Amino acid sequence: AAEGARIAGASRIIGVDLNPNRFEEAKKFGCTEFVNPKDHNKPVQEVLAEMTNGGVDRSVECTGNINAMISAFECVHDGWGVAVLVGVPNRDDAFKTRPVNFLNERTLKGTFFGNYKPRSDLPSVVEKYMNKELELEKFITHQVAFRDINKAFDYMLAGEGIRCIIRMDA
Repeated sequence: AAEGARIAGASRIIGVDLNPNRFEEAKKFGCTEFVNPKDHNKPVQEVLAEMTNGGVDRSVECTGNINAMISAFECVHDGWGVAVLVGVPNRDDAFKTRPVNFLNERTLKGTFFGNYKPRSDLPSVVEKYMNKELELEKFITHQVAFRDINKAFDYMLAGEGIRCIIRMDA
């Protein structure tokens, strides 16, 4: 999400995470500021609204945590703010917010795989990579042999990695 915002030209990218160890890594993707909801005595959407004089222009939620989804929607600015939900929630979760949030012209969208159409959109992604505009290597934090596949899951569950390559040859 931060990489996409950086590529789109965002000047201020605020990362939100419960794991402070991720903040240093997030700078590589364009995050300029960080908020840990645990560091505040109020909902993170209120913190973000105060930091941005009324709310952010765009928010992207990537965890699938229903409370994070609600916060992502409620932190966008009235009138023009757009929240995009990327994470996949539990099928039994319910998204609850006050109707006034919609009446104030906030927009809520969902996406699956970034709404990319492989045939028409993928060539532009490859071009961005070839032109060094999109740096895919920084997403790869670990490599393990197939026999050590459980380590890849350990990295993921511990929040220590972004993407892990599993080598089939070793």
